[in-house]
Amino acid sequence: MRITDEQATWRIVYRADADAVIILEVFSKKTQETPASVIAVCKRRLRDYETIAGRGS
Repeated sequence: MRITDEQATWRIVYRADADAVIILEVFSKKTQETPASVIAVCKRRLRDYETIAGRGS
């Protein structure tokens, strides 16, 4: 999701499940490429969520 205000463009990385919306990260978008650190954080948080929710393999 992209949100633009007067000073920045914000991105929200999320996943929508049938029973929850998981917000993985919110960050200020400054370049065309999503930083590798943001991608790594999102992957880790999604893995953690799936483990806690009993959805991980």
